[in-house]
Amino acid sequence: MTTTSPEPTTLATDVPAGHSGTAPSAAAPGGALIGADYDPRLTNEDLAPLRQQRWGSYNIFAFWMSDVHSVGGYVTAGSLFALGIAAWQVLIALVVGIVIVQVFVNLVAKPSQKTGVPYPVINRAVFGVKGANIPAIIRGLIAVAWYGVQTFLAASSLNIIWLKFIPGSESLLDTSFLGLEALGWISFAVLWVAQAALFWRGMETIRRFIDFAGPAVYVVMIILAVYLVSEAGWSNIDLSLHTGPTLTGWATVTTMLGAIALVVSYFSGPMLNFGDFARYGKSFAAVKRGNLLGLPLNFLFFSILTVVCASATVPVFGELITDPIATVEAIDSTFAILLGGLTFVIATVGINIVANFIAPAFDFSNVSPQKISWRAGGMIAAVGSVLLTPWNWYDSAEGIRFTLGILGSLIGPLFGILIAGYYLASRQRIAVDDMYSMAPTGRYWFRGGYNPNAVLAVVGAGVPTILLTLFASVGDYGWFIGCALGFVLFAGLERVRPMIVLLDPAEAGVSDGTVA
Repeated sequence: MTTTSPEPTTLATDVPAGHSGTAPSAAAPGGALIGADYDPRLTNEDLAPLRQQRWGSYNIFAFWMSDVHSVGGYVTAGSLFALGIAAWQVLIALVVGIVIVQVFVNLVAKPSQKTGVPYPVINRAVFGVKGANIPAIIRGLIAVAWYGVQTFLAASSLNIIWLKFIPGSESLLDTSFLGLEALGWISFAVLWVAQAALFWRGMETIRRFIDFAGPAVYVVMIILAVYLVSEAGWSNIDLSLHTGPTLTGWATVTTMLGAIALVVSYFSGPMLNFGDFARYGKSFAAVKRGNLLGLPLNFLFFSILTVVCASATVPVFGELITDPIATVEAIDSTFAILLGGLTFVIATVGINIVANFIAPAFDFSNVSPQKISWRAGGMIAAVGSVLLTPWNWYDSAEGIRFTLGILGSLIGPLFGILIAGYYLASRQRIAVDDMYSMAPTGRYWFRGGYNPNAVLAVVGAGVPTILLTLFASVGDYGWFIGCALGFVLFAGLERVRPMIVLLDPAEAGVSDGTVA
Protein backbone atom coordinates (compact mmCIF):
# COMPACT_ATOMS: atom_id res chain seq x y z
CA MET A 1 0.00 0.00 0.00
CA THR A 2 1.31 3.47 -0.72
CA THR A 3 2.20 6.05 1.87
CA THR A 4 2.22 9.80 1.60
CA SER A 5 5.95 10.07 2.26
CA PRO A 6 8.98 7.78 2.16
CA GLU A 7 9.38 5.56 5.19
CA PRO A 8 12.30 6.37 7.49
CA THR A 9 15.13 3.93 7.91
CA THR A 10 14.04 1.35 10.46
CA LEU A 11 15.81 -0.55 13.18
CA ALA A 12 15.88 -4.30 13.39
CA THR A 13 13.06 -4.17 15.93
CA ASP A 14 10.79 -2.79 13.20
CA VAL A 15 11.08 -6.03 11.21
CA PRO A 16 8.49 -8.69 12.07
CA ALA A 17 9.96 -11.75 13.75
CA GLY A 18 10.74 -14.50 11.29
CA HIS A 19 12.47 -12.50 8.55
CA SER A 20 15.89 -14.10 8.49
CA GLY A 21 17.85 -11.13 7.29
CA THR A 22 20.38 -13.60 5.84
CA ALA A 23 20.05 -12.09 2.36
CA PRO A 24 19.98 -8.41 1.39
CA SER A 25 16.46 -7.09 1.17
CA ALA A 26 14.73 -4.11 -0.32
CA ALA A 27 12.26 -1.89 1.47
CA ALA A 28 9.39 -1.45 -0.95
CA PRO A 29 7.54 1.87 -1.17
CA GLY A 30 4.58 0.30 0.59
CA GLY A 31 6.62 -0.41 3.70
CA ALA A 32 7.23 -4.07 2.90
CA LEU A 33 10.48 -5.94 3.40
CA ILE A 34 11.24 -7.91 0.23
CA GLY A 35 14.03 -10.45 0.47
CA ALA A 36 16.49 -10.57 -2.41
CA ASP A 37 15.73 -14.26 -2.88
CA TYR A 38 11.93 -13.87 -2.87
CA ASP A 39 10.38 -15.39 -5.98
CA PRO A 40 8.59 -12.67 -8.01
CA ARG A 41 5.79 -15.14 -8.76
CA LEU A 42 4.87 -14.96 -5.06
CA THR A 43 5.88 -11.43 -4.18
CA ASN A 44 4.93 -7.81 -4.51
CA GLU A 45 5.14 -4.91 -2.07
CA ASP A 46 1.60 -5.55 -0.80
CA LEU A 47 2.08 -9.24 -0.01
CA ALA A 48 5.59 -9.10 1.48
CA PRO A 49 6.08 -8.87 5.27
CA LEU A 50 5.52 -5.39 6.66
CA ARG A 51 8.58 -3.39 7.65
CA GLN A 52 6.66 -1.48 10.30
CA GLN A 53 3.49 -2.43 12.19
CA ARG A 54 1.91 0.71 13.59
CA TRP A 55 -1.72 0.05 14.44
CA GLY A 56 -2.59 0.37 18.11
CA SER A 57 -5.56 -0.88 20.11
CA TYR A 58 -7.76 2.06 19.07
CA ASN A 59 -7.26 1.32 15.38
CA ILE A 60 -8.38 -2.29 15.91
CA PHE A 61 -11.28 -1.05 18.08
CA ALA A 62 -12.30 1.34 15.27
CA PHE A 63 -12.11 -1.53 12.76
CA TRP A 64 -14.74 -3.43 14.75
CA MET A 65 -16.85 -0.31 15.21
CA SER A 66 -16.95 0.07 11.43
CA ASP A 67 -17.93 -3.57 11.13
CA VAL A 68 -20.65 -3.50 13.80
CA HIS A 69 -22.09 -0.02 13.27
CA SER A 70 -24.00 -0.62 10.07
CA VAL A 71 -27.56 -1.09 8.93
CA GLY A 72 -26.92 -4.84 8.89
CA GLY A 73 -25.51 -4.75 12.41
CA TYR A 74 -28.51 -2.74 13.61
CA VAL A 75 -31.02 -5.13 12.07
CA THR A 76 -29.12 -8.20 13.30
CA ALA A 77 -28.94 -6.92 16.87
CA GLY A 78 -32.61 -5.96 16.80
CA SER A 79 -33.60 -9.37 15.45
CA LEU A 80 -32.07 -11.06 18.49
CA PHE A 81 -34.57 -9.30 20.72
CA ALA A 82 -37.48 -10.48 18.57
CA LEU A 83 -36.82 -14.20 18.93
CA GLY A 84 -39.45 -14.81 21.59
CA ILE A 85 -37.20 -14.96 24.66
CA ALA A 86 -36.74 -12.50 27.52
CA ALA A 87 -34.41 -9.54 27.05
CA TRP A 88 -31.97 -10.81 29.71
CA GLN A 89 -31.77 -14.15 27.90
CA VAL A 90 -31.00 -12.34 24.67
CA LEU A 91 -28.21 -10.44 26.41
CA ILE A 92 -26.71 -13.70 27.70
CA ALA A 93 -26.82 -15.22 24.21
CA LEU A 94 -25.35 -12.05 22.76
CA VAL A 95 -22.46 -12.00 25.23
CA VAL A 96 -21.69 -15.71 24.77
CA GLY A 97 -21.79 -15.37 20.98
CA ILE A 98 -19.56 -12.32 20.82
CA VAL A 99 -17.04 -13.82 23.27
CA ILE A 100 -16.80 -16.86 20.98
CA VAL A 101 -16.15 -14.46 18.11
CA GLN A 102 -13.46 -12.70 20.15
CA VAL A 103 -11.68 -15.99 20.89
CA PHE A 104 -11.74 -17.05 17.24
CA VAL A 105 -10.62 -13.63 16.04
CA ASN A 106 -7.61 -13.71 18.37
CA LEU A 107 -6.72 -17.14 17.00
CA VAL A 108 -6.77 -16.01 13.36
CA ALA A 109 -5.03 -12.71 14.18
CA LYS A 110 -1.89 -14.15 15.71
CA PRO A 111 -0.16 -15.73 12.69
CA SER A 112 -0.61 -12.62 10.56
CA GLN A 113 0.42 -10.20 13.32
CA LYS A 114 3.51 -12.23 14.21
CA THR A 115 4.70 -12.51 10.61
CA GLY A 116 3.35 -9.24 9.18
CA VAL A 117 1.66 -10.94 6.21
CA PRO A 118 -1.98 -11.00 5.00
CA TYR A 119 -4.38 -13.97 5.04
CA PRO A 120 -3.57 -15.46 1.60
CA VAL A 121 0.16 -15.45 2.36
CA ILE A 122 -0.09 -17.09 5.80
CA ASN A 123 -2.11 -19.83 4.12
CA ARG A 124 0.98 -20.74 2.08
CA ALA A 125 2.38 -22.30 5.24
CA VAL A 126 -0.69 -24.57 5.40
CA PHE A 127 -1.89 -25.10 1.81
CA GLY A 128 1.45 -24.67 0.04
CA VAL A 129 2.75 -21.72 -1.96
CA LYS A 130 0.45 -22.62 -4.87
CA GLY A 131 -2.33 -24.24 -2.90
CA ALA A 132 -2.91 -21.01 -0.96
CA ASN A 133 -4.76 -19.72 -4.02
CA ILE A 134 -7.60 -22.14 -3.21
CA PRO A 135 -8.73 -20.39 0.01
CA ALA A 136 -7.81 -17.01 -1.51
CA ILE A 137 -10.12 -17.45 -4.51
CA ILE A 138 -12.96 -18.85 -2.39
CA ARG A 139 -12.70 -15.98 0.07
CA GLY A 140 -12.36 -13.44 -2.74
CA LEU A 141 -15.54 -14.61 -4.49
CA ILE A 142 -17.52 -14.44 -1.25
CA ALA A 143 -16.28 -10.92 -0.61
CA VAL A 144 -17.09 -9.74 -4.15
CA ALA A 145 -20.66 -10.99 -3.83
CA TRP A 146 -21.18 -9.29 -0.49
CA TYR A 147 -19.44 -6.13 -1.69
CA GLY A 148 -22.09 -5.73 -4.36
CA VAL A 149 -24.89 -6.46 -1.88
CA GLN A 150 -23.64 -3.91 0.66
CA THR A 151 -23.17 -1.25 -2.02
CA PHE A 152 -26.70 -1.90 -3.24
CA LEU A 153 -28.10 -1.61 0.32
CA ALA A 154 -26.21 1.64 0.90
CA ALA A 155 -27.52 2.91 -2.46
CA SER A 156 -31.07 2.18 -1.31
CA SER A 157 -30.42 4.35 1.73
CA LEU A 158 -29.00 7.11 -0.44
CA ASN A 159 -32.16 7.02 -2.57
CA ILE A 160 -34.14 8.25 0.43
CA ILE A 161 -31.96 11.35 0.63
CA TRP A 162 -32.39 12.11 -3.09
CA LEU A 163 -36.17 11.70 -2.85
CA LYS A 164 -36.34 13.97 0.20
CA PHE A 165 -34.19 16.82 -1.09
CA ILE A 166 -34.72 16.50 -4.86
CA PRO A 167 -38.44 15.74 -5.39
CA GLY A 168 -37.98 15.56 -9.15
CA SER A 169 -35.75 12.50 -8.70
CA GLU A 170 -38.88 10.42 -8.16
CA SER A 171 -39.37 10.33 -11.93
CA LEU A 172 -36.14 8.34 -12.18
CA LEU A 173 -37.90 5.44 -10.50
CA ASP A 174 -39.99 4.93 -13.64
CA THR A 175 -37.00 4.00 -15.78
CA SER A 176 -34.93 0.89 -15.19
CA PHE A 177 -31.93 -0.84 -16.74
CA LEU A 178 -30.85 -4.44 -16.04
CA GLY A 179 -33.40 -4.66 -13.28
CA LEU A 180 -32.44 -1.48 -11.38
CA GLU A 181 -34.18 1.90 -11.52
CA ALA A 182 -32.26 4.88 -12.88
CA LEU A 183 -32.17 6.48 -9.42
CA GLY A 184 -30.74 3.28 -8.00
CA TRP A 185 -28.04 3.28 -10.68
CA ILE A 186 -27.10 6.85 -9.77
CA SER A 187 -26.85 6.04 -6.06
CA PHE A 188 -24.97 2.81 -6.76
CA ALA A 189 -22.53 4.63 -9.05
CA VAL A 190 -21.92 7.42 -6.52
CA LEU A 191 -21.11 4.93 -3.77
CA TRP A 192 -19.12 2.67 -6.09
CA VAL A 193 -16.87 5.56 -7.12
CA ALA A 194 -16.58 6.87 -3.54
CA GLN A 195 -15.52 3.47 -2.20
CA ALA A 196 -13.08 2.91 -5.07
CA ALA A 197 -11.52 6.34 -4.50
CA LEU A 198 -11.15 5.66 -0.78
CA PHE A 199 -9.59 2.27 -1.46
CA TRP A 200 -7.25 3.71 -4.10
CA ARG A 201 -5.76 6.09 -1.54
CA GLY A 202 -4.28 3.15 0.33
CA MET A 203 -4.48 1.49 3.72
CA GLU A 204 -3.44 4.55 5.70
CA THR A 205 -6.40 6.52 4.33
CA ILE A 206 -8.69 3.57 5.03
CA ARG A 207 -7.39 3.46 8.60
CA ARG A 208 -8.22 7.13 9.10
CA PHE A 209 -11.66 6.61 7.59
CA ILE A 210 -12.60 3.72 9.87
CA ASP A 211 -11.17 5.63 12.84
CA PHE A 212 -13.84 8.25 12.07
CA ALA A 213 -16.77 6.18 10.77
CA GLY A 214 -17.43 4.00 13.82
CA PRO A 215 -17.53 6.81 16.40
CA ALA A 216 -19.64 8.95 14.04
CA VAL A 217 -22.37 6.32 14.05
CA TYR A 218 -22.26 6.17 17.84
CA VAL A 219 -22.92 9.91 18.05
CA VAL A 220 -25.95 9.64 15.77
CA MET A 221 -27.23 6.51 17.54
CA ILE A 222 -27.02 8.18 20.95
CA ILE A 223 -28.81 11.29 19.63
CA LEU A 224 -31.47 9.07 18.05
CA ALA A 225 -31.93 7.07 21.27
CA VAL A 226 -32.24 10.22 23.42
CA TYR A 227 -34.77 11.71 21.03
CA LEU A 228 -36.93 8.59 20.80
CA VAL A 229 -36.86 7.91 24.56
CA SER A 230 -37.79 11.50 25.32
CA GLU A 231 -40.67 11.29 22.86
CA ALA A 232 -41.90 7.90 24.09
CA GLY A 233 -41.22 8.18 27.81
CA TRP A 234 -39.12 5.44 29.41
CA SER A 235 -42.10 3.79 31.09
CA ASN A 236 -43.68 3.17 27.67
CA ILE A 237 -40.69 1.27 26.27
CA ASP A 238 -40.74 -2.54 26.25
CA LEU A 239 -37.35 -4.06 25.39
CA SER A 240 -38.94 -7.34 24.29
CA LEU A 241 -39.51 -6.77 20.59
CA HIS A 242 -41.33 -10.02 19.89
CA THR A 243 -45.07 -10.40 19.68
CA GLY A 244 -47.00 -13.24 21.25
CA PRO A 245 -46.10 -15.30 24.32
CA THR A 246 -42.55 -15.59 25.60
CA LEU A 247 -40.95 -18.99 24.96
CA THR A 248 -40.26 -21.31 27.88
CA GLY A 249 -38.48 -24.60 28.61
CA TRP A 250 -36.46 -26.34 25.90
CA ALA A 251 -37.68 -23.86 23.29
CA THR A 252 -35.83 -21.15 25.21
CA VAL A 253 -32.58 -23.12 25.17
CA THR A 254 -32.71 -23.89 21.45
CA THR A 255 -33.59 -20.28 20.65
CA MET A 256 -30.69 -18.99 22.73
CA LEU A 257 -28.34 -21.41 20.97
CA GLY A 258 -29.70 -20.16 17.66
CA ALA A 259 -29.03 -16.58 18.73
CA ILE A 260 -25.45 -17.47 19.66
CA ALA A 261 -24.97 -19.14 16.27
CA LEU A 262 -26.45 -16.09 14.53
CA VAL A 263 -23.93 -13.77 16.19
CA VAL A 264 -20.98 -15.98 15.21
CA SER A 265 -22.33 -16.45 11.68
CA TYR A 266 -22.77 -12.70 11.23
CA PHE A 267 -19.08 -12.13 12.02
CA SER A 268 -17.79 -15.19 10.12
CA GLY A 269 -16.52 -13.14 7.16
CA PRO A 270 -14.60 -10.54 9.19
CA MET A 271 -13.23 -13.33 11.39
CA LEU A 272 -11.63 -15.01 8.40
CA ASN A 273 -10.47 -11.68 6.95
CA PHE A 274 -9.05 -10.30 10.17
CA GLY A 275 -5.47 -11.35 9.49
CA ASP A 276 -5.39 -8.74 6.71
CA PHE A 277 -5.73 -6.09 9.42
CA ALA A 278 -4.03 -7.79 12.37
CA ARG A 279 -0.79 -7.75 10.36
CA TYR A 280 -0.66 -3.98 10.95
CA GLY A 281 -0.92 -4.34 14.75
CA LYS A 282 2.15 -3.09 16.61
CA SER A 283 1.91 -6.10 18.95
CA PHE A 284 -0.37 -9.07 19.50
CA ALA A 285 -1.25 -7.62 22.91
CA ALA A 286 -2.45 -4.41 21.22
CA VAL A 287 -4.56 -6.44 18.79
CA LYS A 288 -6.16 -8.40 21.64
CA ARG A 289 -6.98 -5.20 23.54
CA GLY A 290 -8.59 -3.76 20.43
CA ASN A 291 -10.62 -6.94 19.98
CA LEU A 292 -11.80 -6.80 23.59
CA LEU A 293 -12.96 -3.20 23.21
CA GLY A 294 -14.39 -3.66 19.73
CA LEU A 295 -16.23 -6.94 20.20
CA PRO A 296 -17.77 -7.78 23.63
CA LEU A 297 -17.91 -4.22 24.97
CA ASN A 298 -18.71 -2.39 21.75
CA PHE A 299 -21.21 -4.93 20.38
CA LEU A 300 -23.04 -5.15 23.71
CA PHE A 301 -23.39 -1.36 24.00
CA PHE A 302 -24.41 -0.99 20.35
CA SER A 303 -27.00 -3.77 20.73
CA ILE A 304 -28.50 -2.07 23.78
CA LEU A 305 -28.71 1.21 21.87
CA THR A 306 -30.33 -0.64 18.98
CA VAL A 307 -33.01 -2.32 21.05
CA VAL A 308 -33.78 0.94 22.90
CA CYS A 309 -34.23 2.77 19.59
CA ALA A 310 -36.29 -0.03 18.02
CA SER A 311 -38.48 -0.43 21.13
CA ALA A 312 -39.16 3.30 21.29
CA THR A 313 -40.48 3.33 17.72
CA VAL A 314 -43.62 1.48 18.87
CA PRO A 315 -44.97 4.22 21.19
CA VAL A 316 -43.56 7.05 19.04
CA PHE A 317 -44.68 5.91 15.56
CA GLY A 318 -47.27 3.28 16.41
CA GLU A 319 -45.32 0.45 14.80
CA LEU A 320 -42.07 -1.45 15.26
CA ILE A 321 -39.33 -0.17 12.92
CA THR A 322 -36.12 -2.19 12.86
CA ASP A 323 -34.40 -0.38 9.98
CA PRO A 324 -32.44 2.68 11.22
CA ILE A 325 -32.86 4.51 7.91
CA ALA A 326 -36.63 4.00 8.04
CA THR A 327 -36.60 5.20 11.65
CA VAL A 328 -34.81 8.40 10.71
CA GLU A 329 -37.17 8.88 7.75
CA ALA A 330 -40.21 8.48 10.03
CA ILE A 331 -39.07 11.42 12.16
CA ASP A 332 -39.95 13.58 9.14
CA SER A 333 -37.22 16.10 9.81
CA THR A 334 -35.03 17.36 6.99
CA PHE A 335 -32.03 17.62 9.28
CA ALA A 336 -32.62 14.16 10.79
CA ILE A 337 -32.91 12.50 7.38
CA LEU A 338 -29.77 14.22 6.11
CA LEU A 339 -27.70 13.50 9.23
CA GLY A 340 -28.98 9.98 9.81
CA GLY A 341 -29.02 8.98 6.15
CA LEU A 342 -25.48 10.13 5.45
CA THR A 343 -24.19 8.63 8.69
CA PHE A 344 -25.58 5.19 7.99
CA VAL A 345 -24.40 5.38 4.39
CA ILE A 346 -20.91 6.14 5.74
CA ALA A 347 -21.26 3.24 8.16
CA THR A 348 -22.19 0.83 5.38
CA VAL A 349 -19.26 2.07 3.28
CA GLY A 350 -17.05 1.42 6.32
CA ILE A 351 -18.09 -2.19 6.72
CA ASN A 352 -17.92 -2.75 2.97
CA ILE A 353 -14.36 -1.50 2.80
CA VAL A 354 -13.07 -3.51 5.76
CA ALA A 355 -15.06 -6.69 5.20
CA ASN A 356 -15.47 -6.95 1.43
CA PHE A 357 -12.91 -4.78 -0.37
CA ILE A 358 -9.56 -5.36 1.36
CA ALA A 359 -9.94 -9.16 1.35
CA PRO A 360 -10.36 -9.74 -2.41
CA ALA A 361 -7.67 -7.14 -3.10
CA PHE A 362 -5.13 -9.33 -1.30
CA ASP A 363 -6.67 -12.57 -2.58
CA PHE A 364 -6.60 -11.70 -6.28
CA SER A 365 -3.15 -10.15 -5.95
CA ASN A 366 -1.93 -13.41 -4.42
CA VAL A 367 -2.94 -15.30 -7.58
CA SER A 368 -0.48 -13.36 -9.74
CA PRO A 369 1.53 -10.84 -7.66
CA GLN A 370 3.53 -9.38 -10.54
CA LYS A 371 0.49 -8.83 -12.77
CA ILE A 372 -2.13 -7.96 -10.13
CA SER A 373 -1.26 -5.39 -7.50
CA TRP A 374 -3.31 -4.84 -4.36
CA ARG A 375 -5.09 -1.95 -6.06
CA ALA A 376 -5.73 -3.96 -9.22
CA GLY A 377 -7.11 -6.82 -7.13
CA GLY A 378 -9.50 -4.43 -5.41
CA MET A 379 -10.70 -3.00 -8.70
CA ILE A 380 -11.31 -6.51 -10.07
CA ALA A 381 -13.55 -7.06 -7.04
CA ALA A 382 -15.32 -3.73 -7.56
CA VAL A 383 -16.04 -4.41 -11.24
CA GLY A 384 -17.10 -7.96 -10.45
CA SER A 385 -19.61 -6.66 -7.89
CA VAL A 386 -21.41 -4.72 -10.66
CA LEU A 387 -21.38 -7.62 -13.12
CA LEU A 388 -23.11 -9.79 -10.50
CA THR A 389 -26.05 -7.31 -10.43
CA PRO A 390 -26.85 -8.08 -6.77
CA TRP A 391 -30.23 -6.30 -6.92
CA ASN A 392 -31.51 -9.08 -9.17
CA TRP A 393 -30.88 -11.95 -6.77
CA TYR A 394 -30.41 -10.51 -3.28
CA ASP A 395 -34.17 -10.43 -2.64
CA SER A 396 -34.49 -14.01 -3.87
CA ALA A 397 -34.19 -16.66 -1.17
CA GLU A 398 -33.30 -19.22 -3.82
CA GLY A 399 -30.65 -16.96 -5.33
CA ILE A 400 -28.96 -16.37 -1.98
CA ARG A 401 -29.20 -20.05 -1.09
CA PHE A 402 -27.44 -21.30 -4.21
CA THR A 403 -24.83 -18.54 -4.53
CA LEU A 404 -23.79 -17.13 -1.19
CA GLY A 405 -25.03 -20.29 0.53
CA ILE A 406 -22.49 -22.48 -1.25
CA LEU A 407 -19.58 -20.09 -0.91
CA GLY A 408 -20.46 -19.13 2.67
CA SER A 409 -20.47 -22.79 3.67
CA LEU A 410 -16.74 -22.88 2.95
CA ILE A 411 -15.80 -20.09 5.38
CA GLY A 412 -15.96 -22.44 8.36
CA PRO A 413 -13.74 -25.15 6.81
CA LEU A 414 -11.14 -22.58 5.72
CA PHE A 415 -11.06 -21.16 9.24
CA GLY A 416 -10.73 -24.59 10.86
CA ILE A 417 -7.93 -25.68 8.53
CA LEU A 418 -5.89 -22.50 9.12
CA ILE A 419 -6.20 -22.82 12.90
CA ALA A 420 -5.28 -26.52 12.87
CA GLY A 421 -2.34 -25.83 10.58
CA TYR A 422 -0.89 -22.98 12.60
CA TYR A 423 -1.56 -24.09 16.16
CA LEU A 424 -1.36 -27.89 15.91
CA ALA A 425 0.69 -28.90 12.87
CA SER A 426 3.31 -26.13 12.90
CA ARG A 427 2.94 -25.24 16.61
CA GLN A 428 2.97 -21.52 15.78
CA ARG A 429 6.32 -21.68 14.01
CA ILE A 430 6.53 -20.20 10.51
CA ALA A 431 9.54 -19.88 8.20
CA VAL A 432 8.56 -16.50 6.78
CA ASP A 433 11.02 -16.37 3.87
CA ASP A 434 9.96 -19.83 2.69
CA MET A 435 6.43 -18.52 2.05
CA TYR A 436 7.98 -16.60 -0.85
CA SER A 437 10.01 -19.48 -2.32
CA MET A 438 9.05 -21.65 -5.29
CA ALA A 439 12.07 -23.90 -4.81
CA PRO A 440 11.17 -27.60 -4.53
CA THR A 441 13.37 -27.65 -1.44
CA GLY A 442 11.29 -24.94 0.23
CA ARG A 443 9.41 -25.88 3.36
CA TYR A 444 6.05 -24.94 1.84
CA TRP A 445 6.49 -26.52 -1.57
CA PHE A 446 5.05 -29.79 -0.22
CA ARG A 447 3.98 -31.66 -3.40
CA GLY A 448 4.16 -29.48 -6.47
CA GLY A 449 3.34 -26.40 -4.38
CA TYR A 450 0.25 -27.97 -2.76
CA ASN A 451 -0.31 -29.56 0.62
CA PRO A 452 -2.55 -32.54 -0.27
CA ASN A 453 -3.81 -32.74 3.32
CA ALA A 454 -5.20 -29.20 3.12
CA VAL A 455 -6.80 -29.78 -0.28
CA LEU A 456 -8.46 -32.99 0.93
CA ALA A 457 -9.65 -31.26 4.10
CA VAL A 458 -11.31 -28.48 2.07
CA VAL A 459 -13.17 -31.03 -0.02
CA GLY A 460 -13.93 -33.37 2.88
CA ALA A 461 -15.28 -30.58 5.08
CA GLY A 462 -16.71 -28.33 2.39
CA VAL A 463 -18.91 -30.79 0.50
CA PRO A 464 -20.86 -32.05 3.57
CA THR A 465 -21.25 -28.50 4.86
CA ILE A 466 -22.60 -27.27 1.53
CA LEU A 467 -25.04 -30.17 1.34
CA LEU A 468 -26.22 -29.59 4.91
CA THR A 469 -26.61 -25.88 4.25
CA LEU A 470 -28.60 -26.37 1.05
CA PHE A 471 -30.74 -29.37 1.94
CA ALA A 472 -30.81 -29.86 5.71
CA SER A 473 -31.58 -26.29 6.77
CA VAL A 474 -28.79 -26.13 9.35
CA GLY A 475 -28.91 -22.35 9.05
CA ASP A 476 -26.35 -20.46 11.09
CA TYR A 477 -24.90 -23.70 12.50
CA GLY A 478 -23.23 -24.34 9.13
CA TRP A 479 -20.18 -22.31 10.13
CA PHE A 480 -19.63 -24.38 13.28
CA ILE A 481 -20.07 -27.66 11.39
CA GLY A 482 -17.67 -26.63 8.62
CA CYS A 483 -15.11 -25.24 11.06
CA ALA A 484 -15.14 -28.40 13.18
CA LEU A 485 -14.93 -30.71 10.16
CA GLY A 486 -12.07 -28.73 8.61
CA PHE A 487 -10.14 -28.62 11.87
CA VAL A 488 -10.56 -32.33 12.66
CA LEU A 489 -9.91 -33.58 9.11
CA PHE A 490 -6.77 -31.52 8.60
CA ALA A 491 -5.38 -32.29 12.06
CA GLY A 492 -6.07 -36.00 11.50
CA LEU A 493 -4.48 -36.07 8.06
CA GLU A 494 -1.38 -34.26 9.30
CA ARG A 495 -1.09 -36.77 12.12
CA VAL A 496 -1.38 -39.79 9.82
CA ARG A 497 0.66 -38.33 6.94
CA PRO A 498 2.59 -35.26 8.15
CA MET A 499 3.37 -32.69 5.47
CA ILE A 500 4.17 -29.67 7.65
CA VAL A 501 7.66 -29.96 9.14
CA LEU A 502 8.00 -28.90 12.77
CA LEU A 503 10.60 -26.11 12.85
CA ASP A 504 13.26 -25.31 15.41
CA PRO A 505 12.27 -21.96 16.98
CA ALA A 506 15.94 -21.08 17.39
CA GLU A 507 16.56 -21.31 13.66
CA ALA A 508 17.12 -18.04 11.82
CA GLY A 509 14.07 -16.84 9.95
CA VAL A 510 11.51 -18.71 12.06
CA SER A 511 8.64 -16.76 13.59
CA ASP A 512 7.66 -18.34 16.91
CA GLY A 513 4.16 -17.35 17.97
CA THR A 514 4.70 -18.68 21.49
CA VAL A 515 7.16 -15.87 22.21
CA ALA A 516 5.58 -12.65 23.48
